[in-house]
Amino acid sequence: MIQTFRISFSLKNTYRVNKILYALKHIPLIRRLLPDALYSSRSLKNFANVLSILTEIFFTFFWKVLYFLLMVWLAAAMVADGNDAAAYLHILVCLTAVGAFINRHLMTASWERYYGIFLMRMDARKYTVSNHGYAILRVIVGFLPMSVISGVIFGTPVWTWFVIPVSVAGAKLAVDALCLVKYERRGGEFEDNPFTPGFLTGILVLLMLAAAYLLPYFGVVMPPAVSCTLFAACIPAGILGIRKILAFDDYLEINRQAFASMLSQTEALEHSQRDAGRKALTDTADAGSDKNGFEYLNELFVKRHKKILWKFSKRITWIILLVIAVVSAAIVAVAPDMTSGETEELFMGLLPATVFILYLINRGTSYTQALFVNCDHSLLTYSFFKNPDKVLCLFRIRLRELIKINIVPAAALAFGLSFLFYLAGGSGKPVNYVVIIVSVLCESVFFSLHYLTLYYLFQPYDAASDAKGAAYKIATSATYVACFVLWNVKISSVMFGVCCILFCVVYFVVASILVYRFAPKTFRLRV
Repeated sequence: MIQTFRISFSLKNTYRVNKILYALKHIPLIRRLLPDALYSSRSLKNFANVLSILTEIFFTFFWKVLYFLLMVWLAAAMVADGNDAAAYLHILVCLTAVGAFINRHLMTASWERYYGIFLMRMDARKYTVSNHGYAILRVIVGFLPMSVISGVIFGTPVWTWFVIPVSVAGAKLAVDALCLVKYERRGGEFEDNPFTPGFLTGILVLLMLAAAYLLPYFGVVMPPAVSCTLFAACIPAGILGIRKILAFDDYLEINRQAFASMLSQTEALEHSQRDAGRKALTDTADAGSDKNGFEYLNELFVKRHKKILWKFSKRITWIILLVIAVVSAAIVAVAPDMTSGETEELFMGLLPATVFILYLINRGTSYTQALFVNCDHSLLTYSFFKNPDKVLCLFRIRLRELIKINIVPAAALAFGLSFLFYLAGGSGKPVNYVVIIVSVLCESVFFSLHYLTLYYLFQPYDAASDAKGAAYKIATSATYVACFVLWNVKISSVMFGVCCILFCVVYFVVASILVYRFAPKTFRLRV
């Protein structure tokens, strides 16, 4: 079994290394430095292997840290006594039950598993059990440091620090064993994958989530002794689960059915997405246009995809207006107690936060994807479509349309914030109102320009319309980080507004130059 795991882990690592090498080869500034025989370069493979191992180690702990921070510590801090060991253990017991049912490892269908079991003819039982054991070991190792830190923070007994990670693993093993028993009782045939949560499991999960968060909010928590007993009970349950997992001998068939289920679900999802896309299109058989060239092409595209392009924009605009109405009513109630200085400091301090809000609601990604799927996927096969002048001309036409789509909710946010500012006591400086409106509108223009520029410079979509480009993902991730960091930047309102305007103008000039020079080469079909 150890030999089987070693081979399967090597297969998984090779798959990941090839993905890393593929990503490096498609980063514009890096690919020129890489040799043509990329996949045969030993030094690059060693580098990718190091990245793969570091990724494995990083995600062993990252998700556990995020889990404790957001779902355990934050919730425990919201109860009456934020340093309460009883509340911490209560929440963690309930979430452990939830995770045992919805986050399973035994039958996670993947292409690596398909390659190993069905193509390389590896022993299905040894492959599944050994990899499941490794996944459970990662759970224990990932939980251990966070369990110790939590124990120190909340003052739980020392023995619980080390029991909790093992108990979490035991709960998962027990539920996996129950799934195998269910499979056997149904004669090895099932309509739904037993490792996919069903209706009853969904109800149980909702009840446990309610118990985890609602009960502590009202001051109802299990005594620490009860929580510790439940954790301890998971260990013998996990041992029984191990016995069942080791004794089960039909892993080849259950892997086949699980993988077939994954493929059928993927195919069904693709069909539903295509059907939804067709329904969202507007019939333009009788639509016409008095424009010529790219303006004609763009107008027909916008008319045909009006529902796709404008539906979310209109919906988010109404949501913003509704929130502004609710906040207006609240301000009327509390405004008399606020001074003009406090009001000005509060609202002008919100300006950096609008960058992150507009990042979340902009339609750049969906707009460019619609362009590729329904227009550029075909037009990129023609040479005239790559002429620098024509590329820049169409880029500016599309930018104008994307700005129209994004500017509607941005305008609602800009004028809404100004109205709230005025309603709350306002300011004696009219320039502050202008700053709010102009800044938010410039931010909206920037995001429209930014995502369209990334689309032309990196063209991330493959034949299945999925974003595969590594450079594109890096750029969008960097955008998210920058917006999140800017949220907490302290800067004067006037300076912020001036910076927004200048940055937007400079970015437009730079983006136009980059698109003109590089897009004829980079704006292409991805293979």
